Amino acid sequence: MSMIATYGHGTENDFVLVFDPHDEHSITTAQTAAICNRSTGIGADGLIRIIKRDEKWFMDYRNADGSLAEMCGNGIRVMARYLVERGHMPEGIFAINTRDGIKHLRVPMVGDISVNMGKVSDEGEEITASTNGHIFNGYNINVGNPHAVVFVDDIAQVGSLDEAPIVRPKDSYPEGVNVEFVQITGDHEVTMRVFERGSGETRSCGTGTCAVALAASLHTKERLPAHWVIYPPGGRLEVTIDGHSNATLIGPAVLVKDVDISEFLLA
Repeated sequence: MSMIATYGHGTENDFVLVFDPHDEHSITTAQTAAICNRSTGIGADGLIRIIKRDEKWFMDYRNADGSLAEMCGNGIRVMARYLVERGHMPEGIFAINTRDGIKHLRVPMVGDISVNMGKVSDEGEEITASTNGHIFNGYNINVGNPHAVVFVDDIAQVGSLDEAPIVRPKDSYPEGVNVEFVQITGDHEVTMRVFERGSGETRSCGTGTCAVALAASLHTKERLPAHWVIYPPGGRLEVTIDGHSNATLIGPAVLVKDVDISEFLLA
């Protein structure tokens, strides 16, 4: 039996989406990794099974290596675009449940999608990340998943991110960590690169941009609320953090094409 999925992206953070509202299709860790493999599979940063639990939409998200993830800010916007564009939800405000709880989105038929990402927390700990012979200082930030956000004078200093940066203290991230390298380029504007646990360097990271917005506010001693325009390699995102450290992420989401993943489910 064939299985047709959909390929889409949010600021070039790309995903394979499997519409499985009745939660009938189990996709294993190995199958997910095969689908997301850029050399031999469809190629993606992660896989999203769109299912329903207790009559509510749920984002069953896995990283490219098949590992489970709590939340994905770009992925949830792409899922929301799918639900509206394919007629499963009307445009407007609705909720999607995740492993990090319920997220509310504002989804127009066209244009940027906004998602309330919930509370972004500074863990109050100085951390370092080293790569390309440099050691950078930064912040331990929690967005429902862990982030190490460090600041650089020039984003070119980061060099290749073919291997995971070394983050210290290691004990702060027992399940791994997403690492963001950030250069402040203007008034409330930054550029960033990100190495995501389980996926490697990606073109963008939704939860990462929220972590970056809080860390940039701390780094510049900006009082909340604050609004930041953030440029990952894949495009442009906006993050607003209110006075209670709740983040709203705004950005595009695009469905590109349908893809047949049947052959990857045989193994």
